[in-house]
Amino acid sequence: MDSIRVVVCGDEGVGKSSLIASLVKEKFVPNIQHVIPELVVPRDFSNSSHSPNFTILIDTTPSDMFSLQYEVRKADVIWLVYSDHYTYERISLYWIPTFRSMGVNLPIVLCNNQIDLDKTVEPETVLTEEFIPLLREFKEIEACIRCSAKENYNVNQAFYTCQRAVTHPITPLYDYKESNLKPLAIRALKRIFYLCDRDQDGFLSDEELVQLQEKCFHKTMDINELFLIKSTLETSIPGSASDKGVNEEGFLALNKLYAETGRHETIWGILRTFHYMDSLSIEDKVLYPKMDVWPNSSVELSPKGYQFLVDLFLLFDKDNDGGLNEEELSRLFYPSPGIPQSWKESNFPRSVVCNEQGDVTLQGWLAQWAMTTFLDCKTVLEYLGYFGYGDRLDGNNRTEEPTTSALRVTRQRKTRRNKNKTYRSTVADRTVFNCLILGPPGCGKTSLLESFLGRQYSPAYSPTIQPKIAVNNVELKGGKQCYLIVQELGELEGAVIENSSKLDSCDVLCLAYDSSDPESFQYLIDLRAKYPDLDKLPCVYVALKADLDRQQQRADQMPEPYTRSLNLPPPLHISSSWASSLSELLSQLVEAAANPKIATPCLDPESESEVLMSPFAIGCGAMGFMMIMSVWYLKGYFLARR
Repeated sequence: MDSIRVVVCGDEGVGKSSLIASLVKEKFVPNIQHVIPELVVPRDFSNSSHSPNFTILIDTTPSDMFSLQYEVRKADVIWLVYSDHYTYERISLYWIPTFRSMGVNLPIVLCNNQIDLDKTVEPETVLTEEFIPLLREFKEIEACIRCSAKENYNVNQAFYTCQRAVTHPITPLYDYKESNLKPLAIRALKRIFYLCDRDQDGFLSDEELVQLQEKCFHKTMDINELFLIKSTLETSIPGSASDKGVNEEGFLALNKLYAETGRHETIWGILRTFHYMDSLSIEDKVLYPKMDVWPNSSVELSPKGYQFLVDLFLLFDKDNDGGLNEEELSRLFYPSPGIPQSWKESNFPRSVVCNEQGDVTLQGWLAQWAMTTFLDCKTVLEYLGYFGYGDRLDGNNRTEEPTTSALRVTRQRKTRRNKNKTYRSTVADRTVFNCLILGPPGCGKTSLLESFLGRQYSPAYSPTIQPKIAVNNVELKGGKQCYLIVQELGELEGAVIENSSKLDSCDVLCLAYDSSDPESFQYLIDLRAKYPDLDKLPCVYVALKADLDRQQQRADQMPEPYTRSLNLPPPLHISSSWASSLSELLSQLVEAAANPKIATPCLDPESESEVLMSPFAIGCGAMGFMMIMSVWYLKGYFLARR
């Protein structure tokens, strides 16, 4: 903040001009002019690192209402002065209603001036009978202070309080009526406690407290300060501080003590280090950073992003069973608004691989984030901000990084021409691919999704109404790892196909039919005739329920001649109970998505050597290596725990 405008208000004769003169001259100045002209106070004057570059002081007179309104509307803070019982009563009866009628919502620093005239009045009496009733009645009043311009008593402190009311406001933090921290402040401080509790044991250890001090205030804390803090907390709230450290209740009590003793700039120092604004919301640049994504590009997690999510999983898998149960997930998402809405809509954790207890595994956890990054990177950036990516206290790395470093943008996918046919070019740096599975109702699409996630086949049939989605990693020949997102559209199939942006985000189509139903394949022929844009995408034809008796299709063309006419391989025969056939399908879907030329309908076929030497097969190893390393990291972690 470069400057602060302080408007000094109050009734005639309360000593407004004398306070300004005493502040500037550092002594009482008798016989001064009625209204002092605007003054600019440089930063060095206040001798505070928290002060703005300069502060503008504006003296006013209540008789010039036009000028008063003009200055108040431009002000950052009001320095409101009274000196006796009459002018005190005017605070609530005239001045604050007047400010409200102007439509301003400014902090007010209330100043009881001329206390040198009656030294018999005890400060405690003023506090209980004058200040506290006004603090409880008017939320605008930020602070109260007793001054004497004649004796130059507390004048500098009053001026600093005006500055602090703008730079470090107490109103968002503390409720004088309830004598407690406000709910938003409590929520923010709880999140900070969560981020600083690196081992998630429920305590800020001595080491973590020292790191918090260094991160927020760039200075260390000695053992005596630690002992004083912990002993003070233990005295006021038994059990809040121990050899383990300070628990969440003690951390909140410590910050409440700072607010009550006028040290709320300490609280703001902590809050602003963790990117909280005066409204106690996190800065937009943390939750919603700008990230340029080029047309026809996708967004994926970077190695740093994968590593952060692996560490997060391991930190909250408290029972070391390799899965996050409902309680552990709840704790993990504690500093955020909860599990993302898109996850709920995709029926997480049913959308990913889970263990026998239904808890999401590390494999499923990373797959879910890979899918969310591909489909909605803004949500991923927002949640990385909530999780404190770059903000978590780490004794080995203090460098804060933007959340965008956890993501990467792939190269743009371009289009090529083969005679009169256009097709998508290969992009070698992609490791996440999106597949739409289309086919007639009851052909086995849902069972295919369940098998994709390693779940047992269920003979019970339930028609798919709402879209379903599944994501899992696929291992290709040579050990390369990719993620494949498979979406079943349900009753929204037609609407999605007609949506050009939805088709643009699709990398490959899985066109499925029931090989045991003679009426099934005609559905795919009609679908392609109805929606010609499907021919722009690579396609893989699949004959499901291959473990049942194959039926002759009653269609305009038989499946094999039909796919041959499109220059595509014949349909793969797949059964949910045949694991090897499923692996072959998944590999073929990824290869078709990565190298569209080999699977786009009606293109001239490539030679065998061209297929084997596809750029994708040569160049997509980097992210796969990271995923393999993540699994090895997890295995090593559990072996070390045994």
